[in-house]
Amino acid sequence: MQISVGDTLPSATFVRMGAQGPEEIALKDITTGKKVIIFGLPGAYTGTCSTKHVPSYIENMDMLKEKGVAEVICVSVNDPFVMDAWGKDTGATEAGIHMLADPQSTFTKEIGMSFSAPPAGLIDRSQRYAMVVHDNVVTTFNLEGGPGECSVSAAPALFDEL
Repeated sequence: MQISVGDTLPSATFVRMGAQGPEEIALKDITTGKKVIIFGLPGAYTGTCSTKHVPSYIENMDMLKEKGVAEVICVSVNDPFVMDAWGKDTGATEAGIHMLADPQSTFTKEIGMSFSAPPAGLIDRSQRYAMVVHDNVVTTFNLEGGPGECSVSAAPALFDEL
């Protein structure tokens, strides 16, 4: 079932790179008591994800913070090594975006955002979306209509919802 406005985020654990290597982080540890944005995308280093989606958040971090967003979280079905490198290469990490790996697509499947495109080598990946979450409750959920699209899930599309 697809997550929607009014739903509470599922209990989820992601993997990220820490000082000693890969480490688990509970989503609730980043979201509880805060206004956050979570955006999901098909994969690190892929076209639209690298040229439009992540840059839309990097370029608008100041505006998001001014609107009360405490955390911005990027979720992808990748491993933490790739997410760490991609965060550094794009400037997302420096901008303060949490680059979280959902390596087994557990969270992605639980919120109903999984898709596969075998010809492109994408299996159990995430559809492109963005959500605004207040204290673990979804207040805005924007899902893109198709591959390569990045309009309703880009940072500027959320300004009025904040």
